[in-house]
Amino acid sequence: METKPVITCLKTLLIVYSFVFWITGAILLAVGVWGKLMLGPYISLIADNSTNAPYVLIGTGTVIIVFGLFGCFATCRGSPWMLKLYAMFLSLVFLAELVAGISGFVFRHEIKGTFRRTYNDAVLNYNAVDAASRAVDNLQHKLRCCGVFNYTSWFASVYYPSNGIPASCCFNSSDCNPEDLRNATIAPNKVYHKGCYELVTSFMETNMAIIAGVTFGIAFSQLIGMLLACCLSRIITANQYEMV
Repeated sequence: METKPVITCLKTLLIVYSFVFWITGAILLAVGVWGKLMLGPYISLIADNSTNAPYVLIGTGTVIIVFGLFGCFATCRGSPWMLKLYAMFLSLVFLAELVAGISGFVFRHEIKGTFRRTYNDAVLNYNAVDAASRAVDNLQHKLRCCGVFNYTSWFASVYYPSNGIPASCCFNSSDCNPEDLRNATIAPNKVYHKGCYELVTSFMETNMAIIAGVTFGIAFSQLIGMLLACCLSRIITANQYEMV
């Protein structure tokens, strides 16, 4: 088999792979920006402190975009050392994604425990004004849930004695007034009974296998790029192939 057709084929495959890799980086960047702008308050309910997850996604996406373009450039130039550098970067991305996927799956129970603790703190210190309180309201309204385990979680809140259960717990906002929400006998007939913790953790458990599978799938896809880059670099070096 002639060398030039093999190199041309490998170059085509690697350019296609690099383009897909570049799109992956663009998606991560978009998700990071969206997460920072739209999910900041919700993320604060999951982490003890302000998390850097959106910034990590933005940074990772940006780096992948840059190296995706570098991979296309290296492939077009047919430079062995550039291809080796590209393969090395792909190996680092592979290891990082593999560790992230395994850590998320192994420590999922710790994540659930952290969410329970931070969400419980947000309920106890609820004031209907700050970012955490607004996040609680949005979560309860959208998931149609109330409190941590049920509506009784609000009885220990600093908000309850003077204001009762928040209106975001009501399943019918037109039939929900502050007097009823302060009445421990009437309020249960006005609010959702299911707790938010159960809904969120059930979703996590149900989708953890899917999330882990997607993460590992993306991680192992880096092996394809590594193989193509190494093979192309080796063939070019061995045959002293140069682009005209």
